Amino acid sequence: MATVSHSAAASNVGKVRSNNQDSAYAGRTLFLVADGMGGHAGGDVASSIATKRIIEADQAYPSAQDAEFALQAALIGANAQLAETVFEHTELTGMGTTVSALIVLENEVAIAHIGDSRIYLLRDNELSQITIDHTFVQRLVDSGRITEAEAMVHPRRSVLMRVLGDVEASPEIDTSILATITGDRWLLCSDGLTGVVSHTGIASALASGANAQDVADLLVKESLDGGAPDNVTVVIVDIGEGIHRTDSPVIVGSAANPLAFGEEPGRNRALRIPTLRLHPVRETHFEPDSQDYLSELIEEDARRARRRRATWLFGVIVLVLAIVGTSILSYQWTQTRYFVGAQDSTVAIYQGVQQDIGPIKLSSVYKDTNINLSDLRVYDRQLVEQTINAGSLADAQAIVERLKDAIVE
Repeated sequence: MATVSHSAAASNVGKVRSNNQDSAYAGRTLFLVADGMGGHAGGDVASSIATKRIIEADQAYPSAQDAEFALQAALIGANAQLAETVFEHTELTGMGTTVSALIVLENEVAIAHIGDSRIYLLRDNELSQITIDHTFVQRLVDSGRITEAEAMVHPRRSVLMRVLGDVEASPEIDTSILATITGDRWLLCSDGLTGVVSHTGIASALASGANAQDVADLLVKESLDGGAPDNVTVVIVDIGEGIHRTDSPVIVGSAANPLAFGEEPGRNRALRIPTLRLHPVRETHFEPDSQDYLSELIEEDARRARRRRATWLFGVIVLVLAIVGTSILSYQWTQTRYFVGAQDSTVAIYQGVQQDIGPIKLSSVYKDTNINLSDLRVYDRQLVEQTINAGSLADAQAIVERLKDAIVE
């Protein structure tokens, strides 16, 4: 029977953000990562509220289908709690969070996902991305408009199309059930990791053979070494066979911070939210999944592509003109040079240089001197046949006069 043998979680604020808006949980059967967003509202509040609501689903389930349903219900419940919180506290309007979560049962995992945090599976040293990002650029990749490499640097790569928050009462959540076997290593992470560390780098760390906590710490360190412009959060889940697990549930990130709770007047006095200092940091932007918005962004992307093509074409034209200009100037310079050489059986003055560029001739006969090669001394005839360089036309004419004077009578 395959089940969880070890797990670990790690989170870091990164090198740019002033607070950690990520939250994560590594529990008994439930594991999740939540990446908060919210502008002047608090992404840290959103991820913390969602995490604490969803971990209530960390229970035993009779089947993977029951776990999948419970996980989906937990995310919907978290969405409702976020909406209620915003209703009670309008200063939090706009906050939201991604969530990637899984529950491990015997030989199976139930998955629920919304946003751009990710779940990966390392099996037999091969890393696979299990979830699909709910982002605008992922739509462009799926439709073939841009490549994966272009998506990494796209100016709208942070635009989310689906999150938990106060926008939709019933957000669309991806769920699935997958088999898991002994030796599998699952990774849940925020985009603070995937935006910095490559697929190959993640695979190498997961396959290193280190224990779960060391791997989690290593991945966070690699993100920090890469600049860590965003919070970075990692959860590792190892699958073993009949192993007695000793790991205790752990919460990291915003949800792990000591919070001072206070009731606020309003419709639901049972609701208690953290009284946190909110930070005006907004690295992630959310837009609803509407066709008008998508059409507008796609048209903007098309305009940007046309500008790129125009810039590329302009660059090519400038390069071609530079090459042509250089070629013309170089050719004009060659025509200021002269040399004396053989033309059939006579001596001639040539304008240009001896070298040719493929089929392009860089010299031509300037004047046939009517001096027969056979009339020259053997040594002079050999020099002419090998060509004699002249610095100018006057020098070439002087060489011809010397050859005439040395003609064998």
